[in-house]
Amino acid sequence: MANEKKGVSRRDFLKTTGIATGSIVGGGLIGGLIGYNVNNNGGTALEEKTGNTSKNDISTRGRMFFSNDKDFKILSQATERIFPEDDLGPGAIGLGVPYFIDNRLYGNYGNNSREYMQGPFFAGEATQGYQSKLTRAEIFTQGIQKMESEAESRFDTSFIELDGEQMDEILTDFQKDKIKMTGVSSEFFFKLLRQATLEGAYADPIYNGNNNMDGWRMKGFPGHQAAYINDIEKEKFMKIEPKSINTMH
Repeated sequence: MANEKKGVSRRDFLKTTGIATGSIVGGGLIGGLIGYNVNNNGGTALEEKTGNTSKNDISTRGRMFFSNDKDFKILSQATERIFPEDDLGPGAIGLGVPYFIDNRLYGNYGNNSREYMQGPFFAGEATQGYQSKLTRAEIFTQGIQKMESEAESRFDTSFIELDGEQMDEILTDFQKDKIKMTGVSSEFFFKLLRQATLEGAYADPIYNGNNNMDGWRMKGFPGHQAAYINDIEKEKFMKIEPKSINTMH
C-alpha cells in the first residue's frame, strides 16, 4: 500500500520521470521510488509479502550468484525500497527482481566479459561512464557488504532488520556518494542497483524478473505479440494481454 503521508504514488513517479513513455530520468528521491511504501509499522512491503509467484509465472526460480542467504536478503530489501509494492501491483520482491539481478551477476553482465577492462584506471568524469577496474559482480558484493556495515555501525543491527526510514537513510547516502567504497564510488553502485532494479521489473520474464508479466501489466505493455494485424485498424484502444518471448517458441 502506498504511503499516503508522502503524497506520491508509483503512478505519479512513472508519469513524472518518463518511465511510462519508455525513458528513464534520474531523480533525486532515491531513484524516484524509495520511501513511498513504508507501512504503518515503519517496515517495507517485503516484510509482509513473500514474493510467491503466480501459477502462470514462466520464469525459473533459483540463485546462481548469491550463495549467502543474508546477502541475498539485503539485496532484496534494497530493491524493494527502490521499487515498492503499492495499490498498482507488486514491488521488486514480488516481481522477482532479486533473482533477475542474481542471474545477471552470474553471467556476462556481472563479469564484464564483453567490455574492455584493462588499465590505466583513473577517476573519470561523470559523463565518461564505467571507469572502475572492478567487475559489476565485485561492485555489488562490496555494495551489499557496505550496506550491512553501515546498518551495524549506525543502528547496531543488520540491514534486513531496519525499518523503512533507516534503510532509506543508508541508501540515500549511497546515492549522494557519502559512503566510502574501494575502487568505485557509492553513487555509481547505487546507479547500478537502481538501473538493475528497474530492468528486472520490466524485463521479459525469461530472464527471471517481471513475474507473471505483472510489470508490463502495470504499464499496459503488451509484450511480444506475434502480430497486430487484427487490431491495428481499430480506433478503440485495445487492452492486450501481454506475452513473453517464451510463448513465441
